[in-house]
Amino acid sequence: MKRTLGLYELHELITFKSLCLTKSATMSGLAQDLDLQTILLDDTKNGHEHIQRLKEFLTYTGEQS
Repeated sequence: MKRTLGLYELHELITFKSLCLTKSATMSGLAQDLDLQTILLDDTKNGHEHIQRLKEFLTYTGEQS
């Protein structure tokens, strides 16, 4: 059985990822340890990419060209 996300679940996931992105971006500026800063900056970059990918599902019409 294939399970798909509804718009509500997709919106909740984007909201959660946005919160994580904000927290990582904020903490990367406050972190004094360089390794931790690197991890947080990588997480920020990845989080931004994940959000962009999730937003594509909001505009996907199901049609293939």
